[in-house]
Amino acid sequence: MVDAWMPGAKRVPCTSRTGAHLQGGAPRAVWLTTESDPAALTARAVSQRLVGEGRTGHLVWNPRTGETVQLLPATAPAGGELNPGHPDRACEGRVCIVITVIGWSDVPFTDSPLYALAPILNWLDSWEVPRRWPAGAPSAGLPGPRARASGERLWARGGHFGHSQVPGSQSAGPGAVCPDVLLGRAEAPPERERPLRSPAPPALPVVGHSANGERRFAGAASG
Repeated sequence: MVDAWMPGAKRVPCTSRTGAHLQGGAPRAVWLTTESDPAALTARAVSQRLVGEGRTGHLVWNPRTGETVQLLPATAPAGGELNPGHPDRACEGRVCIVITVIGWSDVPFTDSPLYALAPILNWLDSWEVPRRWPAGAPSAGLPGPRARASGERLWARGGHFGHSQVPGSQSAGPGAVCPDVLLGRAEAPPERERPLRSPAPPALPVVGHSANGERRFAGAASG
């Protein structure tokens, strides 16, 4: 039996917006960014803030720590979270699972290790969200006219999308993330530690000898 609540995720329950109902169609997952620092915020804190602001979503994920919090069951739509006006794209599909990632759109979160990504993908697999990215890799900003023109056709295929690729969206998130990494086909780069720089040793004089045997200083060595 498919779990409406992701196994292992913490919970901060909220409710769908009044009148929001899933309308059927190809299942989807949409990835958003909070435009905030994953080193400074927990997934629980972000979830509580969303609920306090009257917003919603399915998962809040901190890829830096792996903490995942669920707000809505997969069977309930995150009404109004993906685009302004009508139609409400968050209500389209057998499921349309909205994943809010704590991170920045101008610093792709797939450029760093993604802790606890596999359980999220496995849960999406159980809801038959295909591991494909029909619209191609998201860009670093809003999509151009050509991408917007093809958006409806690609959206109808289902699969995974960036928020910027949802028809009618005004968001630039999640930025230029790598679909292969996010779908588990490639590994995220390892955590990089900033190297410690030790001070350069002092320059040492170069000692030579003159023709008559006296010592003389010819200059300084760089060390």
